[in-house]
Parts: sequence; C-alpha cells; structure tokens
Amino acid sequence: MHNLTAFIRFHATQRPNDLAVVYDGARITYADLLDRALSAGAWLRGEGIAEGDVVALVMKNSAGFLDLVLGASHIGAVLLPINYRLAAAEVAYIHDHAGVKLLLVDEELADLATGLPRVIHIDPAAQADIRAMAQTEERPNAVRRNGSDLYRLMYTSGTTDHPKGVIHQYDNFYWKTMDQAVALQQSAQDKLLVVGPMYHVGGIDLPGIGVLWMGGTMVIHRDFDAEAALRTIQDEKITCAWFAPVMTNMVLNLPDRDRFDVSSLRWCVGGGERTPESRIREFTELFTNSRYIDAYGLTESFGGDTLMEAGMEIEKIGSTGRAIMHVEVDIRDDEGNRLAPGEDGEICLRGPKITTGYWRDREKTAAAFHPEGWFRSGDVGHLDQDGFLFLTDRKKDMIISGGENIASSEVERVVYQMEDVLEAAIIGLPDADWGERVAAVVVPKPGAEIDHAAIDAHCRAHLAGFKSPKELHILDELPRNPSGKVLKRVLRERLGRV
Repeated sequence: MHNLTAFIRFHATQRPNDLAVVYDGARITYADLLDRALSAGAWLRGEGIAEGDVVALVMKNSAGFLDLVLGASHIGAVLLPINYRLAAAEVAYIHDHAGVKLLLVDEELADLATGLPRVIHIDPAAQADIRAMAQTEERPNAVRRNGSDLYRLMYTSGTTDHPKGVIHQYDNFYWKTMDQAVALQQSAQDKLLVVGPMYHVGGIDLPGIGVLWMGGTMVIHRDFDAEAALRTIQDEKITCAWFAPVMTNMVLNLPDRDRFDVSSLRWCVGGGERTPESRIREFTELFTNSRYIDAYGLTESFGGDTLMEAGMEIEKIGSTGRAIMHVEVDIRDDEGNRLAPGEDGEICLRGPKITTGYWRDREKTAAAFHPEGWFRSGDVGHLDQDGFLFLTDRKKDMIISGGENIASSEVERVVYQMEDVLEAAIIGLPDADWGERVAAVVVPKPGAEIDHAAIDAHCRAHLAGFKSPKELHILDELPRNPSGKVLKRVLRERLGRV
C-alpha cells in the first residue's frame, strides 16, 4: 500500500513515543501524528471528499498542513498545495484548471479564495492540530493507493503562459525518497529544520516528509526568520536543513550569527539557483561541522536530482554534484542530440522520480520530452568528465549581444566576488544596436555603495569586455519565487521600460 500513512503507522507501531514533529512549542509523537492523520482523513471524507478528488491547500507551514497532507493520502484524495504568495486570480485559475473539489485556506489568507466554491477556513487552532476542526471519532481504513496513482499536483510558475500542473505519482515520491535517503545518509536520528514553504518541493520534499519515512523528526517553522532558524538549530540540535538562496544569505548576514551553537548541523541542501562560490565558503566558516550541498532539481522531478558529494565540495566547487542513484542526466542540443562532456546544452533528465507530464495538457507534455523519455528541463549546463553537473543558465536567461552568447551566471559569479555585493542578477535588456545589452542588478550590503565604474572595472579584470555590464541598477531586494530563484523575467519587464 502506497499511502503516506503506511510509514507513519509503521513507526507509530514500532516506537509510538518517538518524536515525529515539532511545531510552535508542540512535540508530536508518531502515535499522535498517526491519530491526527486518520482524523484529518475522516474529516475530509465527511466533507464529501472521495477517492481521486482534488483537495487544495492555501496554507502557510503548520502541523495542520502536514496532518492534511497525510489525511488526504489516507483516503485516496489528490493533494494540491498552492502558493499563498499568488494573486487571487492566479489561485482561481489553478483551482479551476485542476478541478478542485475542496479548498482549505488559512484564515489570514482568506482573501485569496474569495468567490471560489467549497472553501473552508483553517483557524489558528486547526493550524496547530487539525483535530481542533476535525472533531470526529472515526478513524477510517486506508483507501489503497498504487505506484501509478496520482498523489499530488503542483503548479509551476507561469512565464508567458498560465502555470502548468505537474503530475506527481506515488512511485515518483517513493523513488525520490529512497534515492535522497541514500545520498544524504538519512536515519531515524535526523532532525530536519523545515523553513521553506511546504507548498513547494524544497520545503516538503528535499527531504521534507521523507525524514518521516526514515523515522526522523520534522521541526517546522511557520515563516522563515534567520535568527529563529539559528536558535532552533542550537536548541533542537538540528542535523539537517534546506535553505533557499535568500535564506542562506539572510543567515550569513546576521550581525551576531556567531553567538549560536550550530555544531549539530551536518548538512544543508541549497536550492533554487546556482550558489556563488563565495557563499559556499562563507557557509562552511559558520557551520564548521556541516557541509553545504549544492543541488539541482525541478518541481517536475521532486527536486534533488543531483547532489554534491561529501569530500568533493572544494574540488568541484561551482558544480551541483552528480546524479543520485536512479536519475540519469544528459546534455542535449535543440535537435535532441547528445553533447560531449564540457559542451553546454539543455539539461535532460530521466528516471522513475521524474513526472509523466502536465495535468490536462497533452501539448505541453509532448513538448517537454525528447524521445526515449528524456525530460527537457529548459536549463543550460554541461557535465564534466566525471559526470558532475555545472549549471550555465536558463535558456531564456542567455544574453545575446552583438551575436555573442553571454551566460548571465558567469557574469554573476564575478560580480559576487566584490566585497560590497549582497545579491546580484545579470539580465539582458533590449538594445537598438546590439540586440541586447548586459545589465547588472545589485543589492549592496548594508552601508555599502557601489557604482557602475567599480562594477565595470572589476568585471573587465576577469571577463571579456563585451560581457561586462553596460549599466547598473541598485535595488533594495531582488524579486524571487518561493524556491528562491531570482525572477529575471520580472526584472527585464521592470527595467526594460525604464
């Protein structure tokens, strides 16, 4: 039986009093977590949810969120976590396209569900324990799920089109969980800090509830706060975490970061974008017993397709590691031909954790795959002779200026070497003479000042002149999506009109 409650029941039977979840002061055992999950399933069924129905969550991180994830799986429903940072119109589109039967929304986010049918508000008491709302004595048997059954839908951010609904089957979940458990050497002794949003693969899947599969503990924060994260690592003796790039930045820039004992942390997976080398080195200076695991993955693959291996961080710095056990990575040109090591092309993936396609969209599904089952990521990179993956850019983020291809990540790497730079993004803006011109968008460190002359001189000392930014824009922060990726499309739209 593939239901998520199968492994919760196993641990609840074997060691019922072991700690499964910590949230807002509550310490939830495996026995209690199982009861919560079954109660949530009974409540959903009482609300008319049947096998195969889509249940959507517009919720921040909470123990109640996890209760509902497990409860929906128990009764054979399909989970749809929705980004609570979206606009109401975007939520409505996803709701209608997915065919949502019931939408559950945190009370403070209720405006995002205005006008939608079958909406239930989740109050703070139910966020802490779904049984506050699911007041039922029924504890139903599981509706059997098989590997090919639909476990979850996740909608990717739209660029020029509507979001796409990624199909996640149970087989995808279990293959990713097993592969990541081996690659990360997880065990029942692991305590995972969950600060990424649980509607996103980084928060809930990397490794997320896979830690519960191993019998470990999830320590959930409702929102991210850098100081609170360090204090929790110290107080709970956290062993592992996932940080989006902006989170890592905020932790590393805390003025009193050294006052916390973070010696328990043994690894942290980074996600969302290529991590600057300077940030990796600074991370290891703060977390002296931990390794920073640069990673590559997609919503379409549950994240974590490549992970940097222990002992290779410095030798292969700049790489996102090698493929985990049952994932194949290949580099292809636009015609689908395989490229040699060192040649940049589209990163393609194949394996049992990769999606089978997009919900109710045959055209986009067909376009997403090369023959022989290779999924087209839309990202550009190369493999070295040892099979380590190096990201170059998103296809749409390559800058073509005067006929020359310029990888924005290459210029960003050099800009990040400047001491006064906190964050940086390189984009191409329309240019009547060159087609595109290179523009730098920079967030300076507090109190620092950066001008174009300094950026230009620094870049020309390390790069060809045509790659140096032709203009500089200073911002207070970079726009990012929930996984931490810089939204360069937003920057191009905003600055291209200036």
